[in-house]
Amino acid sequence: MASVEMLMPKMGESIIEGTILSWLKKEGETIDQDESVLEVATDKVDTEVPSTHAGVLKKILAKEGDVVAVGSPIAVIETNGTEENVPSATKPQEAAEAKEELLAAAPENTASLISPVSDSKEAVGDDRFYSPLVQSIAKEEGISKAELSKIPGTGKDGRVTKQDMLNYLEKRNSSSSSLEKSIPSISEPKVQVSISASDEIIEMDRMRKMIAQRMVDSKRIAPHVTSFVEADMTNIVLWREKNKLAYKEKFGESITYTPFFIEAISKAIRDFPMINISVDGDKIIKKKDINIGMAVALPSGNLIVPVIKKADQLNLVGISKQVNDLANRARNNKLTADDLSGGTYTVSNVGSFGNVLGTPIIMQPQVAIMAVGAIVKKPAVVETPTGDVIAIRHKMFLSHSYDHRVVDGSLGGMFVKRVADYLEEFDLNTSL
Repeated sequence: MASVEMLMPKMGESIIEGTILSWLKKEGETIDQDESVLEVATDKVDTEVPSTHAGVLKKILAKEGDVVAVGSPIAVIETNGTEENVPSATKPQEAAEAKEELLAAAPENTASLISPVSDSKEAVGDDRFYSPLVQSIAKEEGISKAELSKIPGTGKDGRVTKQDMLNYLEKRNSSSSSLEKSIPSISEPKVQVSISASDEIIEMDRMRKMIAQRMVDSKRIAPHVTSFVEADMTNIVLWREKNKLAYKEKFGESITYTPFFIEAISKAIRDFPMINISVDGDKIIKKKDINIGMAVALPSGNLIVPVIKKADQLNLVGISKQVNDLANRARNNKLTADDLSGGTYTVSNVGSFGNVLGTPIIMQPQVAIMAVGAIVKKPAVVETPTGDVIAIRHKMFLSHSYDHRVVDGSLGGMFVKRVADYLEEFDLNTSL
């Protein structure tokens, strides 16, 4: 018999830790290789983690609720092998290589948050491990290393958790604002909520709390401006009506309007690459790849944004296949962290709910997002060789929200107009 450590797997290019939500197997139970053993939550997605080996779950090392760094042991599996596994924590060289690989894989803005604060004694003045999330909060809030070391931790082995940081900041802020009692809080206004006996109190689930925090953060970080354009979608509507049955027969799935939007946006980004950027302090990061996120409404009412990577390199059919795959897996909770990472621009189809307009909130650290409204039949003036006529056309509003720190009205306005131009110029002779 041999004992093998099961490690917290790497679940995406920017994922450096995960929270143990629940163990699906108990100590002493037999497990098969690739059988789901536990459920892990990251800042991007909840996912089940399969076993790396077949055998018996001998010992669970990480409890439910623990935040565990990628590559750290979470369980011990007893297998029928003959070679005893050496714990990775006892191999300094491998641990160093794993950390180096993690930092290399993380995006630039993540690496910059990790590097200023080390998990060593020298950096923080104690022997506690500080997760990258805690380190990033410390950096953003201007908490010094000495101050960080004095914050009481309620996590495993006295570890400081995200909630510990929020509690500490709330106390610190309330203390510092005691001299300014007449000035209301902007970031977290304390509004007295009246509750009657007939009201129902619903606790936010973890995803809703995360969405709420990110939306507040985005509005705080980026000054939003929204430009609107109305596009004539008649050619696309006619082409889809003519080809949707043949498309389904050929590819075994339906084609929605979303692939047309993503194709047009990808083309417009190639024309205006300064929309495809992120802001890191006083630096602008110009992205090479065009990765389009698409907002998907879940059965729970929450929202998730899977990403189509290098969308500009796909044709309409290729985009459609990815749209259907990601949307189906999103609604069945089968997305991976990689499916949700790396987005450089986002589109939200508010028209699917019957809305004609929307003012979407930017997905940080992106600088722009587009909402597409419902396609509505309208009378419109159409130019013909024999003069102008009134005709029934299929019209749709595009709403383009952008970060006014780095995107001015001219660029934001020209970009959404270019997207509309590509939609209107869609070739009716396009083949499947």
